[in-house]
Amino acid sequence: MKKIEAIIKPFKLDDVKEKLTSLGIKGMTVVEVRGFGRQKGHTEIYRGAEYVVDFLPKIKIEIAVPDRQVPEIVAALRESANTGKIGDGKIFVLPVEDCIRIRTGETGEDAL
Repeated sequence: MKKIEAIIKPFKLDDVKEKLTSLGIKGMTVVEVRGFGRQKGHTEIYRGAEYVVDFLPKIKIEIAVPDRQVPEIVAALRESANTGKIGDGKIFVLPVEDCIRIRTGETGEDAL
């Protein structure tokens, strides 16, 4: 099993969710986060004063999937979250040692 974490632009969330549900993903965790990469933030003017916005709003999506689904899910994330502009985000694929469904006690892929 793998855990896929994707950091994306907030306005792409609906596109990503729609694409993932069309592939049979039944659940995901979505968290509002703030951060920066190569963008390094930007400056804004508020009431005549200029200030730097270092951390930009992003969305972090977490999905646990069987190993066989990883390439398909990563491709779907890349396609649906891509704008072609800097700051589109990152996808991380991490190993998952085990998964336990609390309600039933199922383990491994059965718990996904």
